[in-house]
Parts: sequence; structure tokens; C-alpha cells
Amino acid sequence: MARVVVLDYGSGNLRSVERALQRVGAEVEVTADHRAVREADGLFVPGVGAYAACMEQLNAIRGGRMIGERLAGGRPVIGVCVGMQVLFDRGIEHGVLTEGCGEWPGTVERLDAPIVPHMGWNTVRAPGGTALFAGLPADTRYYFVHSYGVRDWVLEPSDVIKPPLVTWAEHGSDFVAAVENGALWATQFHPEKSGDAGAHLLENWLKSFN
Repeated sequence: MARVVVLDYGSGNLRSVERALQRVGAEVEVTADHRAVREADGLFVPGVGAYAACMEQLNAIRGGRMIGERLAGGRPVIGVCVGMQVLFDRGIEHGVLTEGCGEWPGTVERLDAPIVPHMGWNTVRAPGGTALFAGLPADTRYYFVHSYGVRDWVLEPSDVIKPPLVTWAEHGSDFVAAVENGALWATQFHPEKSGDAGAHLLENWLKSFN
């Protein structure tokens, strides 16, 4: 049974995430304990609300360092919603710039859409070779609740490093809906609120531990 820590830094739907992971067979602990985070098979980074507030709470428990240490050892991490957004370089909300974890270059900014927030079910455009969306039909819908996102993917191509797999969705204009980058995966939508499709996606994440 895979052991997963849901990072408890004061943000996110912790219990719904816990139940969703237990549904797909994971042994789950909700904690900010450094040793538990280090030793778990997988780390789930949730997040809801304002980018600046989430980063303040994450920094208070040295969450960025814990994420970085796991990734340095090739240990799986998944970020969801604002838990995905904080993995990028920075976020801008109401004119305030906040530094993120810097795992990926890019800026989280307000969606360019006539109606914000983007709330409800939407499809995504996953790239070929995806493991995160393996076995899920292209017209599968996932549950989103957000006003901000990454609208431009700015990572330069490399002949040495395998490029991340970037999944897109559209609400007014395109935004990044998911990323697969070695041991680091992330989704802007909520798999724990996406029914059977979300459960299948979480199963795919657990399979990546092997």
C-alpha cells in the first residue's frame, strides 16, 4: 500500500483529499512533519485561496524546502489548485507580486475571461505520452474552481533535459491545466472533486511510484 502525506500547512480541502486518496488504496497521513514528508512514497500539496496567503503559510513550515528535498531525490510530489500555482516562480494578485517555490518558471495571473472565477466542469487537452491522464477519454471533464492560473508556458526547450508534458484547458483563453515533469506532477483542477475521473487520475499518480 502506497504511503502518502497530504501536506498540512493550513490551506486546502485536507479531509476531502484524504478520503479521495484512501478511496484509491493509499495509506494517508495529514501532517507537516518533516520526517513523515521525507519518508512517504508520495507528497500531495493542496491549496485554496489567495496565492500570497498560501505561500506565507507554506514558508512558515519550510514547505518549499521539503518539496525541493523530495524532488532532489526523485520522490513523487503532486500539487493541486493553488498547490500547483505555488510551484511556479511567482504569483500576481491585485497588483501584489509574491515569490513562489520556483520549481517551474512562470507567473500565476488573473484569468483572461469574461466570467471569473472559472467554476465548474471543463475538459482538458493532454499531450501524447501522458501518464497522468492515461486511460481517460479526451472528452473527460474535471472540476475547476479558480480565478488565477498560468497563461503562458515559458520553459525553454532543451536537448539535454526531457521537457515537461503540459496539459491545457480553456476558459476565455488558454491556461495550464496540468504538468508532468519527472517526479513533479500538478493539476489546476481538483481530482478529489472530479468523481470517478479524479479517482482514476489519482490511481495513475500512485502507479508512478513504482
